[in-house]
Amino acid sequence: MMPASADTIYALSSGALPSGVAVLRLSGPRAFDALAILIDGELPPPRKAALRSIRDRNGGVIDQALVITFPAPNSFTGEDCVEIHSHGSRAVIAAISNELGRLDALRPADAGEFSRRAFENGKMDLLEVEGLADLLQAETEMQRRLAVEQSTGRLSALYDGWAERLTRARAFIEAELDFADEEDVPDSVASQVWDSVAALKDEMQRHLTAGNTGEIIRDGFKVALVGEPNAGKSTLLNALSGRDIAIVTDIAGTTRDVLTVDINLDGYLVRLFDTAGIRETQDVVEQEGVRRAIFTAETADLILILSDNDSPPKQLFNVPRERILLLRTKTAFRSGTHCGTFDLFVSAMEGIGLDELRGRLRAEIENRLGAGQTLVPTRARHKKRLEETLIYVSDALDSEGSDLAIRSEYLRLAATSLGRITGRVDVEDLLGVIFSEFCIGK
Repeated sequence: MMPASADTIYALSSGALPSGVAVLRLSGPRAFDALAILIDGELPPPRKAALRSIRDRNGGVIDQALVITFPAPNSFTGEDCVEIHSHGSRAVIAAISNELGRLDALRPADAGEFSRRAFENGKMDLLEVEGLADLLQAETEMQRRLAVEQSTGRLSALYDGWAERLTRARAFIEAELDFADEEDVPDSVASQVWDSVAALKDEMQRHLTAGNTGEIIRDGFKVALVGEPNAGKSTLLNALSGRDIAIVTDIAGTTRDVLTVDINLDGYLVRLFDTAGIRETQDVVEQEGVRRAIFTAETADLILILSDNDSPPKQLFNVPRERILLLRTKTAFRSGTHCGTFDLFVSAMEGIGLDELRGRLRAEIENRLGAGQTLVPTRARHKKRLEETLIYVSDALDSEGSDLAIRSEYLRLAATSLGRITGRVDVEDLLGVIFSEFCIGK
């Protein structure tokens, strides 16, 4: 646990002004003193809202507000905390903040400082802090669910459980190495732990494989709209987003760069990319647009290749066919010659086929997500540490015949990597596990 800060911090925690109600939050050793000065009277009982007059240094009333105290350690930050629920005008908040700024050892909070103090005081781990940040930024239902799983500690509990199993395996190995003569220690204990370690490796591998699920939910399902100039890409982008994002003209090559728009598709974030028309051109700017279009398509989760004629579109991308949907656009003009070539027929101008396209996009997302599991790694940092953990576990399993101390060290390194995800690094107590399991030294 980090030492408590000597500073008391304060900040507006309720968002932009003006608003019906604004919440000012204080945290630190002088939080209660500051509130006592503001209300010029006795503090209310802990965790009980009370109506009080907030006064300036001359005794004038600034506002009437609800005030709540949260004594340490039972607060968000683990420190003494205060909340002031006042009217949400800019003048009221400016006046209260001005009074707080005049008090000794009080200062405005830095960005994220309340959450950082909660982490330093053991109220949250790194995963929960990151989950809280994602929850505050969630725009879709699935993003909210993913963030809640992480911010409430379920993902941390999974990783802590894995670390505990690794610790237990090491405890058995250490028991065989150091206490082989004790009658309470089963013979060849270490040879019995590797099946459980192998099972744990399989669990970790499946969890890591599901990491793409978290990326799709958190960062969005990326869909690239590509095709020849004037195939209807920009018109389709505008129709799906419900806004005039892209300029639509009859002039080929109007779109030169990649345009991006986010839509909420039944709770899923879908990120649409409108790209430049792909064709041979001598225009240097358009050539760069074509290059970016190809790169965007090949890095997308799904490619919509649009064609406004009955000719089968050319395969321009080095991606599997299941990542591509072929769309015949401007369906009012289709002749039907190559109907079997296309996956869908749409006319964005007439609204034909748009609902079917949305349904296909949702089906593609749910197919990638599998059973809709949300207990998955969501950030590159998590995946990197999990990959590191898997390497160490694999090294331990593949080192059969090596010294048990070496294999045990691989397991220690694996547990350390897990601890770095949550911020709890190498905190196991091997002797405590050994004594509780085997009654050593009875």
